[in-house]
Amino acid sequence: MQIRLNDPEAQLAFGARLAALLPSACVLYLEGDLGTGKTTLTRGILRGLGHRGAVRSPTYTLIEPYQVPSGPLYHLDLYRLADPEELEYLGLRDLMGEDARWVIEWPDRGAGMLPAADLRIMIESLDDGRRLTLSGGTMEGCSIVAALIDAENAGAR
Repeated sequence: MQIRLNDPEAQLAFGARLAALLPSACVLYLEGDLGTGKTTLTRGILRGLGHRGAVRSPTYTLIEPYQVPSGPLYHLDLYRLADPEELEYLGLRDLMGEDARWVIEWPDRGAGMLPAADLRIMIESLDDGRRLTLSGGTMEGCSIVAALIDAENAGAR
């Protein structure tokens, strides 16, 4: 599934719509070049889940935990990760035992140490906005994509 978004506000709004479809335990991979809005999309997801505080990019901390009414969300930015084994020092294995939502930027840098993605979102810069390509990696992820397609089709009528 592909979606075109014109500006950061549209990316925030899409994130909020996506949040309504996310189960309390799921893994999202966000992929794309620097500056494509991975953290902006995450901010929209968190707003959709009820978070009202600041949303920081975890570029230097690698992980930012958030507690929302429906449970925890962990936002990881692995851009600065030198070796996937570094995730072990963050206590990632212990955190993975919880029911939580995981939003992971630059997942390729954590290859072999991360859980499989339920939903993968590739974000590309366009001259007039962004193109998001969504693909389900599990049955839950495919259900999310199907629900988004249904919502898009209903909105087109």
